Amino acid sequence: MHFRRFVAFSAALVTVLAGWPAPASAADPLRGMTLEEKVGQLFVTYVYGAGASSTEAADVAANQAALGVDTGAAAVARYHLGGVIYFSWSRNLGTPAQIAELSNGLQRAASVPLLISTDQEGGVVNRIGAPLAVSPGNMAVGATFDPLQASRVARVSGTELRALGINMVDAPVVDVNTNPRNTADGPRAFGDRTAQVALFGAAAAGGYRLAGIGAQAKHFPGLGDTTVNTDNGVAVTNESRAEILATHVPPFQAAIAAGVPSIMTAHIVAPSLDPSGRPASLSKPIVTGLLRDRLHFDGVVVTDALDAAALADLTTEQIVLQALDAGVDQLLMPRDLPAAYQAVLDAVRAGTLSEARIDRSVRRILRMKQDLGLWQHRYVPAPVVGTPAALATMAGAAAGSITALRTGAPLPLRSGSVLVTGWGVSTTQTLTTALTARGLAATRLYTGSPSDAVIAQAVAASATVDATVVTTSNAWSDATQQRLVAALLATGRPVVVASVGGPYDIAYFPSAPVYLATYGYQPPSLTALADVLTGAAPARGRLPVTIRTPDGATVLFPFGAGVHSG
Repeated sequence: MHFRRFVAFSAALVTVLAGWPAPASAADPLRGMTLEEKVGQLFVTYVYGAGASSTEAADVAANQAALGVDTGAAAVARYHLGGVIYFSWSRNLGTPAQIAELSNGLQRAASVPLLISTDQEGGVVNRIGAPLAVSPGNMAVGATFDPLQASRVARVSGTELRALGINMVDAPVVDVNTNPRNTADGPRAFGDRTAQVALFGAAAAGGYRLAGIGAQAKHFPGLGDTTVNTDNGVAVTNESRAEILATHVPPFQAAIAAGVPSIMTAHIVAPSLDPSGRPASLSKPIVTGLLRDRLHFDGVVVTDALDAAALADLTTEQIVLQALDAGVDQLLMPRDLPAAYQAVLDAVRAGTLSEARIDRSVRRILRMKQDLGLWQHRYVPAPVVGTPAALATMAGAAAGSITALRTGAPLPLRSGSVLVTGWGVSTTQTLTTALTARGLAATRLYTGSPSDAVIAQAVAASATVDATVVTTSNAWSDATQQRLVAALLATGRPVVVASVGGPYDIAYFPSAPVYLATYGYQPPSLTALADVLTGAAPARGRLPVTIRTPDGATVLFPFGAGVHSG
């Protein structure tokens, strides 16, 4: 008897020393938690400041306006937050050392270890750049047609985030990009085929798991068919229930099978799944009926950002209570955190929301935190990121992604003068620098979405060089970019069109003799593009999507297309 008591005491002591008060019962980890502490676990929000206790006037003012406290640490303590999400605009993301210390400071303020997250998808959605090794993005990885690349890239990215104290990544996107005019996904998706996305999404989820970081498959039940980004407005899919289940849901099933601990719901309206017209994040038929009951997912379900324009017609109280009624566990970025937190407390105290319902979600959240080892390893030492091996992994994925859809003269650009023009301030500069480093006399003229005067300037500059490389991004929705490319092609001078977003722009440039798709503008992709342009490396990528004429009637380039060089 005395020995058993000693063992129990020792186990409790070890838990306390790990930084977390030992639960009174292994069968009920919630015992001893107050209602306020449990409700706090449901919320993930942003805080302002480079440090947990920043006294910068701008940080204090912003925290007071949004959260009613001075510092991030105070917000964690007051609301017993389940998680914090980092952004540059909230002044969280600077150097690796600063980010790691911010994470440690916030964790010190938490009685329950925090989930600390950010949207580090790679490609067009990437929160932290160099010196980290940055992923070229999902569609670029999909263009390699090698799912092992998805696993390797995710493992490197997850490992580096974990070194910064970021223990949750808001990735991978497993939407199937069936609509070329999709402004929510595009190159954020692995492709437009269900099987491809399922395979690569599961591989990425496995890579994050190997890195010891929590992953979040998103955006359930799939944003691939919409044209509207729910951050900006209401997105509706008119696909049938059978179409959604056959096309968009299987990648989430694959991610679940791969052990993904969390799934993010979308704000998309899918009448065939819920005739009420509620957004998926607030829909019981979608969250509980489909995700929980049909797919048997018992991990953490988190909403997409609740300050999205798609939910603008609802009050904060309506949003959070409807989400919890739908079966959601965590509420991401409510537009008024104090009001949202109080609304849940009031609903429980009034009896309109049971504490047992709150407990179900909190148990899932605590289980995920335990599985991530946060009670034992919530703090991080000085981070080491951007190692040669990590950088090589990202470079290898990018090198395998560059896709040539039309090729010929003036490639390869081995000598002479080159004008780099078109979309992207840093994109055009990075590419110009890369071409210069490869021995070309490269000059730059950034145009963005150009006026007629800027187009005329680019045309005049192209007459003074041996070849022009023009970059585009979503030119299918930007008539000014289309006019720029048309004007350059009309000169009869050598022109290479390189898309640095989705590859669909080529449908608007039928006369372009040379067209390369990079799927993103992160440095690894632009370095790989420069290698292909100069003949230092072959174009090995293949299209992970189908490209049709603008009216959708005719296939221009089928899934898997690509002119392989070298």
